[in-house]
Amino acid sequence: MALSTHRTTTALLRHLTPAISYLRHISTDSTSTITVETSVPFTGHKIDPPSRSVDTTAQELMSFFRDMALMRRMEIAADSLYKAKLIRGFCHLYDGQEAVAVGMEAAITRKDCIITAYRDHCIFLGRGGTLLESFSELMGRKDGCSKGKGGSMHFYKKEGGFYGGHGIVGAQIPLGCGLAFAQKYKNDENVTFTLYGDGAANQGQLFEALNMAALWDLPAILVCENNHYGMGTAEWRAAKSPAYYKRGDYVPGLKVDGMDALAVKQACRFAKEHALTNGPIILEMDTYRYHGHSMSDPGSTYRTRDEISGVRQERDPIERVRKLLLAYDIANEKELKDIEKEARKQVDEAIAKAKESPLPEPSELFTNVYVKGYGVESFGADRKEIRAALP
Repeated sequence: MALSTHRTTTALLRHLTPAISYLRHISTDSTSTITVETSVPFTGHKIDPPSRSVDTTAQELMSFFRDMALMRRMEIAADSLYKAKLIRGFCHLYDGQEAVAVGMEAAITRKDCIITAYRDHCIFLGRGGTLLESFSELMGRKDGCSKGKGGSMHFYKKEGGFYGGHGIVGAQIPLGCGLAFAQKYKNDENVTFTLYGDGAANQGQLFEALNMAALWDLPAILVCENNHYGMGTAEWRAAKSPAYYKRGDYVPGLKVDGMDALAVKQACRFAKEHALTNGPIILEMDTYRYHGHSMSDPGSTYRTRDEISGVRQERDPIERVRKLLLAYDIANEKELKDIEKEARKQVDEAIAKAKESPLPEPSELFTNVYVKGYGVESFGADRKEIRAALP
């Protein structure tokens, strides 16, 4: 059954003026300011929403296009690798949702933290991860970002402010609030973006963590990536109140067009300023995934193909940026096609290198379990030897 609220949104967007009419031309110089109006207004809960007018530059728009094209190509390639049985286990793809990753990065720094669930490949790439690390991890190889031991759901890059990649639904939310607690404790003036899906929005631990974050005014930004389906269940079948930005009750919230990279940037910048001064805020990103929930889900049994193609035609985040670049004569069609070809080449080269990466040594099973200097090796030892080794 198609999602009723999504149909309403799609119908509305079909009647909106084409993207070119949203623009007020200032300059196409790479660093000069261009002001763009977001596709739809922000909607606030217990807070006045930010302006729809977003400042950008030709350079930033080109970077959005490059980054999203690379993310899209990476996820499409992961689909092929999974079907070829080179990726095993669970694999959740992000194509369609790329605007959330790039827009969020444009508004923050690497000193700000991000933590998410298992749809994590593109978030990792946005935090400075490489294609080689990504494909190596997906294929369980030594050069992976988690040394081949985490797989698709457990990407990680602490030095880039990325704390995973978590497989338990909603479990990353208390951890994200813990990161925000550490930031406030150290007075470092940074924030934590904790991402979760609409399928996790009814988890009790979300509300427990949010209550503590609100009590202590933590710089925690909870981001609900609402792609409208929790696995195969439409939001309206799972939540009595699917207005997730309002679910914080006493915590303010903002609904954002998560398919508009500039809207995401504006919302995340606004949320960071709010969180540093006033404590937590919820952002609901209205987005959409083109693939099924995971690679084991064809994604077409609980929604129609017309619905998916309709979103691609009307709201695709890459196509929106493409229209802006063409409207401002920042790039032409051939140049943009060349960027997409280059993305495909980079992905193919990374896959080839990842296939050459060795599998982890069996001894890696016993590493990263305890902090260095703690714990003892117990494999093959008897109890007396273990007791004697303990402090």
